[in-house]
Amino acid sequence: MEEDYIEFIKKVKSKTGIDLSLYKEAQMKRRLSSLYEKRGFTNFKEFYAGINSDQKLLLEFLDRMTINVSEFYRNGKRWEVIEEKIIPNLLKRNSTIKVWSAACSTGEEPYTLSMILSKFMPMNKVSVLATDIDENAIARAKLGLYPERSLKEVPDSMKRKFFSIDDQLYRISDDLKRTVTFKKHNLLADAFESKFDLIVCRNVLIYFTDEAKNQLYHKFSNSLKQDGILFVGSTEQIFTPSLYGLETEDTFIYRKK
Repeated sequence: MEEDYIEFIKKVKSKTGIDLSLYKEAQMKRRLSSLYEKRGFTNFKEFYAGINSDQKLLLEFLDRMTINVSEFYRNGKRWEVIEEKIIPNLLKRNSTIKVWSAACSTGEEPYTLSMILSKFMPMNKVSVLATDIDENAIARAKLGLYPERSLKEVPDSMKRKFFSIDDQLYRISDDLKRTVTFKKHNLLADAFESKFDLIVCRNVLIYFTDEAKNQLYHKFSNSLKQDGILFVGSTEQIFTPSLYGLETEDTFIYRKK
């Protein structure tokens, strides 16, 4: 059983980039064996063969591994503001813009940013930095396979241009993948890059204490160029943006003064 599981870990990492050895072994084995028994397998060897040949089972496995509550174009009205107002204003000052998707989870947000930016510039000029603390979420983002439910807000034109259907799953095009650079990054402990035109950090600050939030808003503000934009989640309104050298540009969108 032990060797069986070690081999399973190796094969899964090779196929998906996800490293199961990062999780506590006893818990992970329990979680996975309950999944494979439910699906009629008796060991990890059989289970891997199933994952390898059945995309639906692969997705079920990936969902079990990474807590994925994200979707493309989440809160679509806010993305309309980004596309119709924010990016055109930023591009009046520079022909390219420096963009960071912080706490990017499984990649839906940075890929959304790239899709929007592709409307304004050639794909080889589009560049988005995407970071997260969870290496397995990043591995899943790089894999670029998503269930239909993640795409319900994606405009049809973008769906046709950037996705192909691969046995009930949607696969991101290589063109779009190349526009995003994924890195592991701890928001609370690691240094931030500077001179960003646009920072998007949504639906993660709600998990932090007020003290940590306060620290992060200062760090984000310091990382923005003058007139740079911070875009936060719909539960994360900044009530006194002036404390951080910011002012409200639109709902949940702040500009550095």
